[in-house]
Amino acid sequence: MGLGIHGGGLGVVRFLASRGALVTVTDLRNADQLQSSLDSLAGLPIRYVLGEHRAADFRSAELVIRNPAVPRESLYLQIARAAGVAITMEMPLFFQLCPGPILAITGTKGKTTTTLLTGAMLRQEHPDTVVAGNLRVSALEALPRITAATPVVLELSSWQLEGLGEAQVSPQYACVTNISPDHLNRYSDMAAYAEAKQQIFRWQRPDGVVILNHDDDAGVAGWAGTAAGEVGWFGARSSDWPNGDARAVVYDDTGVWQGGELICRADEIALTGRHNLANVAAAAALAGRFGISNTAISAAVRSFGGVEHRLELVRTLAGVRYINDTAATSPAAAIAAIQSFDAPIILIAGGANKRLPFDQLARVALARTKAIILLEGTATAGLAQALHIAAPHGTQPILGPFDNFARAISAARALAAAGDVVLLSPGCASFGMFVNEFQRGEAFRRIVNEL
Repeated sequence: MGLGIHGGGLGVVRFLASRGALVTVTDLRNADQLQSSLDSLAGLPIRYVLGEHRAADFRSAELVIRNPAVPRESLYLQIARAAGVAITMEMPLFFQLCPGPILAITGTKGKTTTTLLTGAMLRQEHPDTVVAGNLRVSALEALPRITAATPVVLELSSWQLEGLGEAQVSPQYACVTNISPDHLNRYSDMAAYAEAKQQIFRWQRPDGVVILNHDDDAGVAGWAGTAAGEVGWFGARSSDWPNGDARAVVYDDTGVWQGGELICRADEIALTGRHNLANVAAAAALAGRFGISNTAISAAVRSFGGVEHRLELVRTLAGVRYINDTAATSPAAAIAAIQSFDAPIILIAGGANKRLPFDQLARVALARTKAIILLEGTATAGLAQALHIAAPHGTQPILGPFDNFARAISAARALAAAGDVVLLSPGCASFGMFVNEFQRGEAFRRIVNEL
């Protein structure tokens, strides 16, 4: 039985159905809301219970597969547990069945870019490398092409890591990019969120490797003492660190080094923003621990073109750059985006609430932007209040909230002049106006390209 099919659940359903399982899919959304998902499952022998969950289905199942978006505390999961029904998620299943070595990346910011960079580095020497996970790519569906010699690189969200924690399994190679407040609508506090992230290395054996961010001294750097295996590091170059540590990958505004050897100059990296130097360093540290040569790592970095929905240049129109950073669903991610540009910025922000503080984002936005366009959403009033508190008599335009995305983009265009940047970096989730942040980014692309 599958609980929730939208997004990551589709691959699990297809995998189980193709192997002869009697699959019941149940989702609180109705068929109209799930039409695109249902279309992708057409022809498979699946029983659907849509628009509701029924307690009897959970009591009678042999196995419940939980979609990562479904909280552990769900009433229906409690019903299944009380009936003695086994509950799992996609990732524990994949780890049980995968014959190849697994490298996994998590973090609040940068995990997608770091994952794709790591995959590109491994493909220089292992062309069959599989990249999957929290990228809208099913790991289970990739199993037929994975052998004992096939490296697998996974991006893992905190929700996916909950499943690994319950199964007490971690990848042999792990990396944590950083941690900052996020998903506090799902977790009771930062400690609970951090606990979920730590599952990526919590169950490693002594031969495991975890790469940590040396600069995140208030976060992941302090986790080194709890690692069972080897700890590797990445971070900004400084006079007192890493003192020649061959395990460390360091960066500054001029480039990235591993073991004292230059991997690439900063001007050879196509990615925008200093935070992407950290992502390159994290990926290089992980790939290096796996045995990938600096030559291969360097070649991958130089040819890496970027990631969709993350500081993605959609179009330059009348000298104005339109940047899609819809994946910035937390204030910290939006701050990193804003700090990536020296040009005047018209920021498009706001959206759905994740119980995150906006005070720092408000200060950075007011200091670094030319104007701010707000999108309607449950978090937007909090962002607007933070902007007012930070600058009660501010002079830059703050428009909205807009309940129409096209009108918000038109308002940004009207304020922009040649040399400016229109930056969609919401700092919030997308639910309400959009199904997810990717639909929001695709809408931004379409509207901008129609201007």
